[in-house]
Amino acid sequence: MKSRIGIGIIGFGTVGSGVVKLLRDNGDELRRRLGMPIDLIKVADLDTRRDRGVTLPSSVLTDDANEVLTHPDVDVVVELIGGLEPAKQYILTAMARGKHVVTANKALLAASGEDLFAAAATHGVDFEFEGSVGGGIPIVRALKEGLSANRIESIYGIINGTSNFILTKMTDERKPFAEVLAEAQRAGYAEADPTSDIEGLDSANKLAILVVLAFGTPVNLKEIYTEGITGVTPLDIEFAREFGYRIKLLAIAKAQQGAIEARVHPTMIPEDYLLAQVGGVFNAIYVVGDYLGQALFYGRGAGDQPTASAVVSDVIEIGRNIRTGVVGRVPPAAYPAEGRRHLRLLAMDEITSLYYLRFAALDHPGVLSTIAGVLGKYNISISSVIQKGRKAGGGVPVVMMTHRARERDVRQALAEIDGMSSVLDKTVLIRVEGEGD
Repeated sequence: MKSRIGIGIIGFGTVGSGVVKLLRDNGDELRRRLGMPIDLIKVADLDTRRDRGVTLPSSVLTDDANEVLTHPDVDVVVELIGGLEPAKQYILTAMARGKHVVTANKALLAASGEDLFAAAATHGVDFEFEGSVGGGIPIVRALKEGLSANRIESIYGIINGTSNFILTKMTDERKPFAEVLAEAQRAGYAEADPTSDIEGLDSANKLAILVVLAFGTPVNLKEIYTEGITGVTPLDIEFAREFGYRIKLLAIAKAQQGAIEARVHPTMIPEDYLLAQVGGVFNAIYVVGDYLGQALFYGRGAGDQPTASAVVSDVIEIGRNIRTGVVGRVPPAAYPAEGRRHLRLLAMDEITSLYYLRFAALDHPGVLSTIAGVLGKYNISISSVIQKGRKAGGGVPVVMMTHRARERDVRQALAEIDGMSSVLDKTVLIRVEGEGD
């Protein structure tokens, strides 16, 4: 039996330095939990001089990732550089050398997860990625193990802290998008280029991972409908408030009679729902299982400490397997190869939802009834209407909430309505989940 676990880290940025600090601060506790020490053998980063707030011996820190990949005392390689390449090649090389791998790289998992799962099986190594979704929230292990007795029926996730911070500020402080985005960048919650966060791409990567684990199917990231928050306005937030809703960027997955819905977009949810109360940079993932019922996983979704917590928990999991001579006890994709199956992801125009629709309509007699008539023509029924202000001959916002309708029908109806001379701008559409759903 091994007397210690040796790890090597590739990437000494925010999360990498957090992992090193955690190993230093909680070394005794980790030894107690694992039954043997975790030794930090090598840390590789292109920049070996920048101050990370933690000092490493010169014998440990290197600018050559190959020193991690080839070191005979490294049992577990921790990949924390992010991106697609060279991260993927580092992981495949580590596996080919018989080394177990931990990563927090959601973009790589979403794009190439199947290749990595297959390589882990081929080379007989463990592959863990708890830190890839939800920071320190243990949702990956929950889906792999804690909820494995259930058929997962649906998942609703607030899984991007930047977007949630922006929407929270816009809602609570009634500030416009651009102002709050600038504030998020100053506070370090948003990158200089925030595209991945505010356009929903980061959430889509994470949703792809959740779908793989929850439903046992490979996922093509390009098939996940993705819409960001740049179109959400203070006006729509105020109308949502009047209807008793809050707007969140939700990642949604639902099992639908042998197929899967997987979509990311701004969503109105009732303000008394727990998900609606998740504010700031916090994340939450709401899971519904057939026997469990409802469960909510909540916590800090990013940052050095939460993600380091998840990464080191993966190292401990692998260390326990090494101690007992077990590999692949839990498949990285949650299902063994023979238990996985290809499920179709529904195209967006196939899904059904409740809808919030905001029209910029001329305040003329008959305009409202004409709009309602077009909606009715496409089998879309209205549950409530708000019309603000009166501007004789001018445009006013008209808001309608619909009963459940098919996306294809809604899109066709709006194409016709937006072509009317009495409608002055493109209709705003926000999907609604919750009451009446």
